[in-house]
Amino acid sequence: MARSGLDETSASGAFVKTASTFRNFISRDPNSQFPAEFGRYHLYVSYACPWASRCLSYLMIKGLDKAISFTPVKPKWDRTRETDEHMGWVFPSSETEEPGAKPDPLNGAKSIRDLYDIASPNYTGKCTVPVLWDKKLKTIVSNESGEIIRMLNTEFNAMAENAALDLYPPHLQAKIDETNEWVYHGINNGVYRCGFARKQEPHEEALKEVFDALDKCEEILGKQRYICGNTLTEADIRLFVSLIRFDEVYALHFKCNKKLIREYTNLFNYTKDIFQLPGISSTVNIQHIKLHYYGSHPTINPFGIIPVGPNTDYSTPHGREKFSA
Repeated sequence: MARSGLDETSASGAFVKTASTFRNFISRDPNSQFPAEFGRYHLYVSYACPWASRCLSYLMIKGLDKAISFTPVKPKWDRTRETDEHMGWVFPSSETEEPGAKPDPLNGAKSIRDLYDIASPNYTGKCTVPVLWDKKLKTIVSNESGEIIRMLNTEFNAMAENAALDLYPPHLQAKIDETNEWVYHGINNGVYRCGFARKQEPHEEALKEVFDALDKCEEILGKQRYICGNTLTEADIRLFVSLIRFDEVYALHFKCNKKLIREYTNLFNYTKDIFQLPGISSTVNIQHIKLHYYGSHPTINPFGIIPVGPNTDYSTPHGREKFSA
C-alpha cells in the first residue's frame, strides 16, 4: 500500500491518488457518535498541503477557530521512525524550531504517523493531513478534506461566528458538485498527475487536462465573480488552494509551465479576490509551500534547491466587485 504520494504510480508511469481511509462524520445531533461540541475537536494541518489548507480556510472563513483548535506541522517531510525509511509530516520539537509550525499539544506526537498509530495500531496506509482529531475518544474522525469541509460548513453553526455563510447552499449543490468534479480532475489532482508522472506520455496527457481546465476557468470567470456564479461557494475554496500554489511550485516543480496564473487576467484577479477574503490570507504560508514541495520530493528535486521567486503580491486591487452585488 502507498505510504505517500511518491508511491502512487501505476505501471504506465501515471500518478494514481488513493482514497482516504478515515471517513467518520461529525453531526449536530447530540446523540451521534461524534457530536459537534465546542473544544472537542482538533485539526492537524500543513500550510503546504492544499487538501489541509481547504479545511483551515473553512475554520477561518466560518469563524470556527475558537471552537476547533488546530496545529500546523513542519513543511518539509522527515523521517517518522528511526526503524524505517518512511518520510512524512513531522512536528517541531519546540515552538521556535520552525516558524509557523507547532509541537503536538495533545498527544506529544513526533509525527502525523504517530497519530495514525494511536487511532489504528495496525494501520499501514498513507499518513496524510488533514487529520480531524477527537480529543475525547483520542482517535481520528476523518482525514478526507472534502468531507471535513462539509462538516465545518453546517454541523458547527451553533458555535460559528459566521454561521450565516453557507458555502454549499441547496440551490447550487448540483452546480458545485459538477464543478468540483472537473476542477479536481483537471487542476487539484491534475498538477500532481503532471508532477509525479514518471513517463513523458502520462505527463503530457495530464498537462493538457490541466490547461484545458484552467482555460475553462478563465472563460467562466470573465462572465461572473465566482466559479459557480456570483456567490462564494465551496468550489471557490477548493479551486483557490491550487491556484495560490501554481506559480510558486506547480509551474516549475511539477513542470506545469505552459502558462502562469498571473498571465491569465481573470484567474489572477480571482485568486487575489479569494486571498483577500477575511481570514483567508492567514491560511497561506508561501514559505511553507515552497519548503515542502522543493524539499520533500528528492526524486523530482534531488538537491532540494528552493527558488527565490516569484513572490507574487496577492494584496493588490482585483476589480472583481463589478460582477456581484
